[in-house]
Amino acid sequence: MAKEIEYLLGDLLLEKHKTIAVAESCTGGLVSGLVTNVPGCSKYFLGGIVAYSNQSKLELLKISETVIQSNGPVSRACANEMAQNVRKILRADIGVGITGIAGPGGGTDANPVGSVYVAVSDGSKTVCKLFKIEGDRGEIREKSGLSALKMAKDFVGEM
Repeated sequence: MAKEIEYLLGDLLLEKHKTIAVAESCTGGLVSGLVTNVPGCSKYFLGGIVAYSNQSKLELLKISETVIQSNGPVSRACANEMAQNVRKILRADIGVGITGIAGPGGGTDANPVGSVYVAVSDGSKTVCKLFKIEGDRGEIREKSGLSALKMAKDFVGEM
């Protein structure tokens, strides 16, 4: 049986002596929950911040008002700042930021339901990807979380 993604990510973080922190919006803590399923994760997981509202993104994650006003909370710019800032705030080697629209409402022409941005940053490099995920709210949240873990695993693997 194949190892689940959170175990593969944990193995890589341990092997490379790296720590990780997560900033979540649309997943509402799901990514942090998956990471903490792994026994011994306290060796590499420093914590997570669930910043669902724009106000909490501004206050807890220090996302710039300009990013929220100009690009919106569901944007590449916001996901990038989420990853970069959670890394700094929790003093981790790697930060992950995830923001999107899980539905069933809230979608727009520019960002329909299922639009999810995931960013991973190590302070010198930040990568961000837009996922277009289909399904109901629960499926979108779950697939988003797994996509974030896979991106983090690939990012750490290339370090």
